[in-house]
Amino acid sequence: MNATLNILTVSLGLCATAQVLAAEAKVAVAANFAEPLKAVAAVLEKTTGHTLTITVGATGKLYAQIKNGAPFDVLLSADRATPELLEKEGLVAPGSRFTYATGKLVLWSADASRVDADGKVLAQPKLGKVAYANPKLAPYGAAAVEVMDKLGLTATLTPKLVQGESIGQTYTFVYSGNAEVGFVALSQVLEGGKLKGGSMWHIPPSLYTPIQQDAVILKNAAGNEAAQALVKLLKSPNIKDLIRSYGYAL
Repeated sequence: MNATLNILTVSLGLCATAQVLAAEAKVAVAANFAEPLKAVAAVLEKTTGHTLTITVGATGKLYAQIKNGAPFDVLLSADRATPELLEKEGLVAPGSRFTYATGKLVLWSADASRVDADGKVLAQPKLGKVAYANPKLAPYGAAAVEVMDKLGLTATLTPKLVQGESIGQTYTFVYSGNAEVGFVALSQVLEGGKLKGGSMWHIPPSLYTPIQQDAVILKNAAGNEAAQALVKLLKSPNIKDLIRSYGYAL
């Protein structure tokens, strides 16, 4: 009986210790990386006990929230410029910024036969609505504008454009049929490394500025163990393979 009580006491003690050691980090993440982050969060909790509370949005909107005092611990941006700006403004834990992924832009349709391998669909007179993200808030939207400009199609496409606040909303426009095609992140249309439906054009990287995505720990979270563990995990070889499976370059 005493042995049983001792074992129970030890077990309860270990559980209590694990709960004390486990921490939580509030993570603001650009919409294109929302699904990969959920997978990363699951690995983090399984291996460390730490948990993440995730807020998804356009990078520009997340920046505004941080400036207005939103209690985020980590920012996973869709660009390099926003984390750099936060650094200059003294809102970032020194030395915490790093590139966690390089995004890829695609033209996608929910219709499996609509988008050709060369993107010629963009020049078709009968093309319907074309979705893209707000270029002032979303780096993927800015990249889409670059593509249209370099292809000389801006004037032709302007009457057909519908704008999402984030790349997440842009994807929804196309998925729901409110837009015939859209400029979205490759990560949004892949599952297990394969196209999960529809048709797409892999837009050549030469048509837009590389979408380098940087992460930072915010100054108020410099001592947050969950935030530190997340950054360490994002830099690990196994997680890099997971990130690649969503179509990102590293």
